[in-house]
Amino acid sequence: MKHLSILVPDEQTNMSTIACIVGANQVFSEANNYLARKDEKAIFKIELVGATKSDFLNNNLISIKHQVAISEIDRTDLILIPASLIRSYDTASKNNKLLIDWVAKHYKQGAEIASMCAGSFMLASSGILDGKTCSTHWALSENFRELFPNVNLQTDQLITDENGIYTNGGAYSFLHLLMYLVEKFYDRQTAVHCAKYFQIDLDRNLQAEFSIFNGHKKHNDEAILMAQKILEENYQDKISFEKLASDLNIGRRNFDRRFIKATGFTPLDYLQRVKTEAAKKMFETTRKTVNEIMYEVGYNDAKAFRDVFSRVTGRSPLAYKSKYNKESR
Repeated sequence: MKHLSILVPDEQTNMSTIACIVGANQVFSEANNYLARKDEKAIFKIELVGATKSDFLNNNLISIKHQVAISEIDRTDLILIPASLIRSYDTASKNNKLLIDWVAKHYKQGAEIASMCAGSFMLASSGILDGKTCSTHWALSENFRELFPNVNLQTDQLITDENGIYTNGGAYSFLHLLMYLVEKFYDRQTAVHCAKYFQIDLDRNLQAEFSIFNGHKKHNDEAILMAQKILEENYQDKISFEKLASDLNIGRRNFDRRFIKATGFTPLDYLQRVKTEAAKKMFETTRKTVNEIMYEVGYNDAKAFRDVFSRVTGRSPLAYKSKYNKESR
């Protein structure tokens, strides 16, 4: 039987931490129960794991007592890291540093690791995410990129899977990661059962439609900040990046390089996301048609607008409008 460790930090926690711990325990327990009802052996021995034997999670509303301490585990096969308020190794509490080091140690020994929502910060603090792809809550993306520039952050993705490391986007989307892991470690039939039992959409794989593009301005490049301001205030117009770079007294190639370094996007991709965010707001709050909104955000080509909008949000303009504007139903 494999061993599953669900981490229980005793400090720097919030209600999301508790939701991840309880949700993971419920889902994997039900997966084991499903097999038991078919007279099949459980896949995982599930244990809640803490840094020490004595300290436990207590946020003054709900307490969780872990079952074992990390010192009592010689080997584990899968480690689940819940969301938490940990943002870096330097700012982690003493016990959370013990957990971070323990995760890194067991990954090197062959364990697979999954982080839920902001648990990606704890995972990245271990160093094992360097050079790899991960996701996290879209609202934390700027902070994450600033702290971990060597990690390939992809917040459009709901789930990432690379070299035995799994991550997911924000908030309760951790349930989709759990379904993904159940299918991977059990089978499709068990995942379908759990999805039905807990009423979770099994195959959603993007968090893009839920994100709010907010500009990525936590950098100190004044010229690029000005370029961002110009793009955001004039997105409806036809913009020449050559002229924009010239107006800022920057060569075009250097402008692109600095823009990507500061924001994580090319100038064109940044502009497309600004246009898409404006379109999303109009779809959510007005009765305007797709074509009307297309023209208002600066597109003249319906296919180009549809392709960009679908790439950024994971939904077509019409599908997005139908889902998020109650007056269109």
